[in-house]
Formats: sequence, structure tokens, C-alpha cells
Amino acid sequence: MTSVTPAFGRETGGDGSFQRQDSAFRSGTVEPVAGRYHLYVSYACPWAHRAIIGRRLKGLEDAISMSVVDPVRDERGWAFTGGEFTDPVNGFRYLSEAYRATDPTFDARVTVPVLWDKELGTIVNNESGEVLRILNGGFGDLADSTVDLYPEPLRPEIDALNARIYDTVNNGVYKAGFTTNQEIYEREARGVFATLDELEQRLADRRYLVTDDVPTEADWRLFTTLARFDSVYVTHFKCNLRRLVDYPNLWAYTRDLYQSYGIADTVRLDQIKAHYYLTHPQINGNRLIPIGPELDFDAPHGRG
Repeated sequence: MTSVTPAFGRETGGDGSFQRQDSAFRSGTVEPVAGRYHLYVSYACPWAHRAIIGRRLKGLEDAISMSVVDPVRDERGWAFTGGEFTDPVNGFRYLSEAYRATDPTFDARVTVPVLWDKELGTIVNNESGEVLRILNGGFGDLADSTVDLYPEPLRPEIDALNARIYDTVNNGVYKAGFTTNQEIYEREARGVFATLDELEQRLADRRYLVTDDVPTEADWRLFTTLARFDSVYVTHFKCNLRRLVDYPNLWAYTRDLYQSYGIADTVRLDQIKAHYYLTHPQINGNRLIPIGPELDFDAPHGRG
């Protein structure tokens, strides 16, 4: 069995808090040229899952190619180990090669997603929210114009929701899960559930977070965390005050999104569980993967 070492050593503060690193490559400029760009992703990672969903929703799967890394990461980082986990574009064995091709001095943690420019041989962007925006608005006629994840009139509300949900839910589960300080853990974990409680109420009288018509990027950014919540975050990150299935509105909302827009096959729970339970020995030293919970994402959601 491959050895693993903690991946977040540099992101642990002096008080034991988890302090996520900033993304290094932040260009927002692409040319709407079919075949020029490539996505490096992991089905296991909630941040990369945003990009997978954006590519699907915008109809860009023929225009932008995609490679998937092995969900089990060791001290060398995300890897292409063969089979479905290969890189036909550059033949990289490790995603770190893409980072060093872009910046030979890069020595921080390698993350997904990565939007890669095949023509220039460089990373365009590795910040998941920005990659989602690029996919939504950067590819002109190559993309499905009937889908707009960031409608201009709704942007202030979407931005406010994104900021709140990122801090206390998307990243909140990590701040609870990776801290080594009991007081910080309790504060961050309670913050996760305070926001989930608010979202449960918000979804009591509307189908989606912002509109009743179609989901926006705020919904999909939340969805990728909710899809992993009971299988991983409840147990692995000790966010166990309540489960997602204990929230009638949030659980139905998650099933609604899962069953819509061809999203179901982007949720790979086998890879999700393998990644978390096999990659973080500081949390799960024996590296056993739980057999549960049993979740029925296909159950009727009643929110149509």
C-alpha cells in the first residue's frame, strides 16, 4: 500500500487552525476556440466537481477535453495512474508537472481543478469559482447560451450567498475537519450547522437558493458539498451534529439537483470515499473506508 503524508502541513496555523492556501493561477481570459483548452479534475474533489458540472451544463464537453486524476493521493500529489486516470494531452504522471511547467518555482499544494491552455502549454486558472465563471461566460458560441449560471440581475445575491456558503459550509467542513484545536473545531463545526439551518429555512418556500426557475452557480457550489456531506463530512470531518438527511428541505433539494440536468453521473461516491478515507492519515490512520451510509439520491424529491 502506498504511503501517504499529510497534505496540509503548510496550511495549519500556529493555533491549529486550517488556513487554506490561495490559488496561484488566476487568469480569467480564454479564447473561444474548440479543442484549445483542457480540464484536469478529480471526481472526488468538491472544488473540481464544480468545473465538471459547469462543463456539462454549458454543453462544452466536445469543446473542452478533460482528464481525471486518481482519487487516492500520496505525498507526490494528484497522480495519473493508468486506466481511466490518464493524461492523453501531456502524458503527465503527476499534476504537479502542469504546475511546474507553468511556474518552475511552484512548491505549494497542487490542487484541482486546473484549466489548461494546450496551445501555450500553461495553466490558465486553478481557482474553482473562477473556472466555473470562465466556463459559464468565456466560450461564446461554443457554449449553450440558454444556460446562464450567473445572470447579471442576480449577481449581488449570488455573490453574497457564495461568500457565506464558502466560509461556513464549503470550506467550513475543512476548517472543522483539519484543525488540531478542540475549541476551533467546535466553533467551525457549529458554524457549518448554523448555516445549514439557515439554508433549510430559505429552501422552505423556494426551489433553488436564488430563483424558483433554474439553479444558479450558488446552487451548484453548495451542491458539491452537500453531495459529500453524509458519506464523508459527518464521519471523517466530525461534522456530526446533524446529517443532511435530517434536513427535509436540504436533502430534497440535493436530490432535485442530483436528478436534474444530467448531473447524477458526475457524483462518484466510490471515488469520493476512497479519496477522503485513504488520503488523510492524520484523520483516518487505519485507512478503512466506511461501508455506509446508504443514501438514495434517486428517491422522489417533490420539488418540481
